[in-house]
Amino acid sequence: MTPAVEISGLHKQYGSRVALRGIDVRVDPGTVVGFVGPNGAGKTTAMRILLDVLRPTSGQVRVLGEDPRAGGARLRARIGYLPGELRLDGRHDVASLLDHFVEISHARHVPRHDARAAWRDLADRIGLDPTRRVRGLSKGNKQKVGLVQAFVHRPELLILDEPTSGLDPLVQAEFLAMVREVRDEGRTVFLSSHVLSEVEQAADSVVVLREGRVVLTSGVDAVRAQLGQRVHLTLSGRVEAAPFLPLDGVRGATAAPAGANTRLTLDLDGTPDAALRLATTHTVLAIDAERPDLEAAVMSLYAKESR
Repeated sequence: MTPAVEISGLHKQYGSRVALRGIDVRVDPGTVVGFVGPNGAGKTTAMRILLDVLRPTSGQVRVLGEDPRAGGARLRARIGYLPGELRLDGRHDVASLLDHFVEISHARHVPRHDARAAWRDLADRIGLDPTRRVRGLSKGNKQKVGLVQAFVHRPELLILDEPTSGLDPLVQAEFLAMVREVRDEGRTVFLSSHVLSEVEQAADSVVVLREGRVVLTSGVDAVRAQLGQRVHLTLSGRVEAAPFLPLDGVRGATAAPAGANTRLTLDLDGTPDAALRLATTHTVLAIDAERPDLEAAVMSLYAKESR
């Protein structure tokens, strides 16, 4: 199976500053990949190289099986792109601008009347008023224009850089539904975002960058699993934490009084089986488990990298 995106040994340097340090990334078709990292990690630089907006210092890139340098406009017609810094011509109304996008780029493999109907459907879906002048739009409404132009021609690959910047929560939720629909249709999304909760909801896997290097490529569930889980048990009577500490899968254990009972907290990095077996030698009054979110997992990873 030909990857939707394949990056090998990608290096980019601006004068004395190194933006990318030999990164390797593979994105399979029909998946959503979250490209995450702090400011300056190299996410936007890598995306611009995929589109041949920037040229790499060294390394190879293949997008939908083609070299972006050779693919030109034909390859770009297969891609939907939303830049992190969206600039729009403020002289037009939204409808004229979207018709213009359809005319110059998006109608290469979608009939114009179908593309125009599609952008109107998308605009309605995310609450974008096509009669508004672009000059007077808020940041959030300009971002909606950017989303519509990226999705409207049903591209094989979507490259989205901070796509929900400025959007209200309801539109963010609709955007995530749109991304899932793209994936369900077998198309691919390459998604960069600082909002790790939306990556967690939409992505199948994540590529974590730090200072121009890939520090982790993994499934979302696997990243969360690095932190394990925390289990709170309310046990009848007084119970000590010490017997739980040597058990397989237990990283830490604390016990605190809860009235006449005990609140036992277990930090697990493996199966909870042994701990639960010991816990059931007491009377278990309540149990509650916490799964770490993606943000906590990535922040923990950054902390380990810093150390």
